[in-house]
Amino acid sequence: QVQLVESGGGWVQTGGSLRLSCAASGRTFSSYIMGWFRQAPGKEREFVASRSWRTGSTTYADSVKGRFTISGDTYKNTVYLQMNSLKPEDTAVYYCAARFGAGTTSASDYDYWGQGTQVTVSS
Repeated sequence: QVQLVESGGGWVQTGGSLRLSCAASGRTFSSYIMGWFRQAPGKEREFVASRSWRTGSTTYADSVKGRFTISGDTYKNTVYLQMNSLKPEDTAVYYCAARFGAGTTSASDYDYWGQGTQVTVSS
């Protein structure tokens, strides 16, 4: 049974940094795409970043390029999202997700989801 557990959310001032972690368990993830999504109140869930376990290739939403970095630790089966230069518009619940196969930015294509972690950026 696949489990994704996020941690690292919290409150930060504009310009600050946070690092989110997603610990994955339940199977071998070598052929999986790991993604981060976020959902603000009253808005749809949106893609933030993704990373291929197999190739290490990454994809970012335009809104976070240059500020966020997704990385992974194979031995710990953990994916990270380093968030720098945070803005109030980054405030949302951040979700970790996993899918088997090719990379995609569509939330509906992901098979497994974590419970989410709140990130609040104050102005």
